[in-house]
Amino acid sequence: MTTLSRKQQTQKRHKRLRRNINGTAERPRLSVFRSNNHIYAQVIDDDSQNTICAASTLDKDLKSTLKSDGSSCDASIAVGDLVAKRAISKGIQQVVFDRGGNLYHGRVKALAVAARKAGLQF
Repeated sequence: MTTLSRKQQTQKRHKRLRRNINGTAERPRLSVFRSNNHIYAQVIDDDSQNTICAASTLDKDLKSTLKSDGSSCDASIAVGDLVAKRAISKGIQQVVFDRGGNLYHGRVKALAVAARKAGLQF
């Protein structure tokens, strides 16, 4: 019996999730990628294969305002708020949340809660 690494477990969960999650033009997919040092969020229309808007802890305007590095819940809250504002400015109100195979807690949950508070509907 072989044991899967943590990355392989995340990839397996993400594959399983993506069977049922699909972004459309009316309701695109809010995809989250979490690395050890940063967090990234994209709003994606899977029908036309376009990224509508994105935000991450590496954005110039966001990076200067963060007190700590990009691997904190505070940074995730800032990214969730920024991606929601960018999506709403493009006329998107509703999204489908894709947690990227990560468990829904910690930084991923903080991003989702911040995006909801900023006006996105999941």
